Amino acid sequence: MPVVRPEQAVRHETHGARFLVHASPATGAAVLRAWRLEIPAGTAGVEHTISHEEVFHLLAGSAVVAIDGRPATLAAGDTAVAPAGSTLRVDNPGPGPAAAWVTTTAGLTATLADGTVITPPWAA
Repeated sequence: MPVVRPEQAVRHETHGARFLVHASPATGAAVLRAWRLEIPAGTAGVEHTISHEEVFHLLAGSAVVAIDGRPATLAAGDTAVAPAGSTLRVDNPGPGPAAAWVTTTAGLTATLADGTVITPPWAA
């Protein structure tokens, strides 16, 4: 059984946030992808449309998750489910950092407002 220790997680940074990848093909995950999302205080997310369902479980801090333009403030322990095809944005307007555990299925893509399609390497 593969075990990924925090220091072994592959790091990616984009749009002001850090993605610490734990479940990926490199760690033996065939279907699911999972990462720790770290969002510094004062970070405004980038709105994008997701191809696959994503589940966000807030571990620490607070964050505002907007799904199809409907924002909800999450506190540690809260979970938001963004359906496939929904428009998503995650902000941290608060004074401290926020951290979430995010899970999706392999092959996730994100389409930005300008039509650019991104295939995040942590969700491929």
